[in-house]
Amino acid sequence: MHLKIPPALVTVITALLMYLVARFLPFGDFNFTGRFYVLWALFGVGMFLGTVSLIQFFTSKTSIDPRDPQKASELVVSGIYKISRNPMYLSLLLLLLAWGLYLPNAFNFLVLVFFVAYMNKFQILPEEQALSIKFGEAYKQYVKNVRRWF
Repeated sequence: MHLKIPPALVTVITALLMYLVARFLPFGDFNFTGRFYVLWALFGVGMFLGTVSLIQFFTSKTSIDPRDPQKASELVVSGIYKISRNPMYLSLLLLLLAWGLYLPNAFNFLVLVFFVAYMNKFQILPEEQALSIKFGEAYKQYVKNVRRWF
């Protein structure tokens, strides 16, 4: 597996970078009517997705350790996993989007592009390779039917 940094730490580092951009970049600030409503909606959906996806893993009695997908004992494909193959990572992205709205600097959204690219390359692709080996045709069929993010 190619993962070097756990996803939670990548999220914290991204949030810190976003704060630094908002704090020290002298331009790029924005505001719009309803910004806080959108912020709270993104935060709520992100928390909901993260919570539901974790509950599904716990009730399936499978590993949530993103560093070692070989520990997975079951392929979870029901509930929220019918809509997204990675609702936990999607929830982190939504929380970072909410954070970006809270820090209103447009350049923070460029930082999020790097977050998505990093997660795809160093977390999701290695996970998908490991799960494909572990669960074979069932996982390949799941990949064909369900989108990676949303």
